[in-house]
Amino acid sequence: MQLDLAKGSRPRLLAVIVLIIMAVFIVRLFYLQVIRHEFYVAAAQEEQLRQLVIPAERGQIYAMDAGKPVKVVMNETVYTVFADPKIIKKPQPIIDAIQEIAGGNARANLDKLLAKKESRYQILATKVSLKQAEMLKEKKLSGLGFQRETQRVYPEGSLAAQTLGFVNFEGKGQYGIESALNDRLNGKDGLLQTVADVRDVPLTIGKNNVNTPAQNGENVVMTIDRNIQSYSEKALAEGMAKSGAKEGSVMVMDPQSGKVMAMANLPTYNPAKLNEVTDPAAFNNGTISVPYEPGSDIKTLTMAIGLDKGIVEPDSTYNNTDFIKVADRTITNATKGQTGSITYQRALNYSLNTGFVTIAQKLGDGNNITRGARDTIYNYFHDKFGLGELTGIELAGEARGTVVAPTDQDGGAVRYSNMSFGQGMDVTMVQVCAAFSTIINGGTYYTPTVIAGKMSDDGTQFTSASAKPTKSNVISASASDKVRAMIHEARAAFYSGKDTKGYYTGGKTGTSQTLRDGKYVDNETVGTYLGFGGNDSSSSGPKYVIMVQVSGKDMNLTGSVDALPIFTDISNWMLDYMKLQPKG
Repeated sequence: MQLDLAKGSRPRLLAVIVLIIMAVFIVRLFYLQVIRHEFYVAAAQEEQLRQLVIPAERGQIYAMDAGKPVKVVMNETVYTVFADPKIIKKPQPIIDAIQEIAGGNARANLDKLLAKKESRYQILATKVSLKQAEMLKEKKLSGLGFQRETQRVYPEGSLAAQTLGFVNFEGKGQYGIESALNDRLNGKDGLLQTVADVRDVPLTIGKNNVNTPAQNGENVVMTIDRNIQSYSEKALAEGMAKSGAKEGSVMVMDPQSGKVMAMANLPTYNPAKLNEVTDPAAFNNGTISVPYEPGSDIKTLTMAIGLDKGIVEPDSTYNNTDFIKVADRTITNATKGQTGSITYQRALNYSLNTGFVTIAQKLGDGNNITRGARDTIYNYFHDKFGLGELTGIELAGEARGTVVAPTDQDGGAVRYSNMSFGQGMDVTMVQVCAAFSTIINGGTYYTPTVIAGKMSDDGTQFTSASAKPTKSNVISASASDKVRAMIHEARAAFYSGKDTKGYYTGGKTGTSQTLRDGKYVDNETVGTYLGFGGNDSSSSGPKYVIMVQVSGKDMNLTGSVDALPIFTDISNWMLDYMKLQPKG
């Protein structure tokens, strides 16, 4: 009986063991197929999926050439050489070929990169030329791939360098348009993803296959005219060589639209030779990024305010004693001797500070620069003319500057007396040019812009940019006519013989002191000249505004001696270039 029981228990034991083994398999399969499902799917995809980013081509940049867009920033095709370490059995032939053909474009430690067998993508060389890429392809090295990319080419060298900016080694725009419009220029990369079999052959059908084309960046057309830009840079360099100035800037603007036709800055650089730049300050666009005290150029704006408010006329008079007291300060004229009862036209001609402080007083009670007078001046300078405010020009690095409000503890009568003749405020050249354009074009403020529009991918279709915001009736048309005539007379009184005959030009000198550690110094001044040109005296007559600024450490430079000749050179050239007909 016991023997029978023993014999009967063996099948049962085997059955239990089989059931246990089956249970282990079932649990294991459940663990693998259910609990660890996502992990193994991901592992399979990593093994089978092949991904390749399709880089978007960066948009090209155009400038104007007598009204026609021409390329000034282009793209050159280069290649990134990459490898799949997992399928490379013999790395040395690849290392030898890359080092021999790609040279300095090869990555360091190629052997270590190819030893990363867990990786399916390792970059071995960048910015390889088409010829170099073809030489590598001819060697038919297994596991090697090529990714087409582009790099920036600047065929015009340093022309408008600070306006253009450049693209850094990471492919991101730096300074100028390249930075400000980086997203529009960059476009959107595409993606090519496919599933491969065990032989690394792509499968044509599969839900994980992706082919998203790249969207190339926008081709931007600037308002900058390459010929005006080139001549402005030449005239600035020659003028600075004569005066010895160390730094200089020129801006040329269309006063009827706010379009900037030239921005020249020295010192400058070549975007194609960044390794040669020793001073990063060369990257800055001084016309928009360096606030300064503009000096007597601002007297044209103060005059426009007085005319617009109806408190003075060009032939109105005041008693000039060559000094005027405001609170506990005595303000004097740089030019002495024009004393007695003189007109405001004469005050503008000789740039007499006293005349413009008097206008500020007349905006008050006649003898004092009251809070009401300061509110009025601030409203015109800051709110209407845009001084001390960002213009929104499409360039990186624009500075705001400062125009102190009457509500500020420093916004008293003394401050505003200085502001009436261009001291006691920090503004940029682009702000001053836009404000000056407003007072000579009939009274409309045009937002400064360097963007004319965009060009189609094939370079055949130009689309104009949307109109920028404007402010009309900033000053009355009558006040604009009068101040324009006064600025013309101010130039004609001393400098008309320097202009091409038969045209209508005007301008104002400016010489401002420099602040160091919050105090004015006597051995350094900034010289400026601000003017316009055209072929008739109406509001539609001015075809361009030119502003010149020169400076140098420990140098006393003036608007009349150092900046004015540069203006005259460019102005006379502009009249010819724009094919303006002289008055009959």
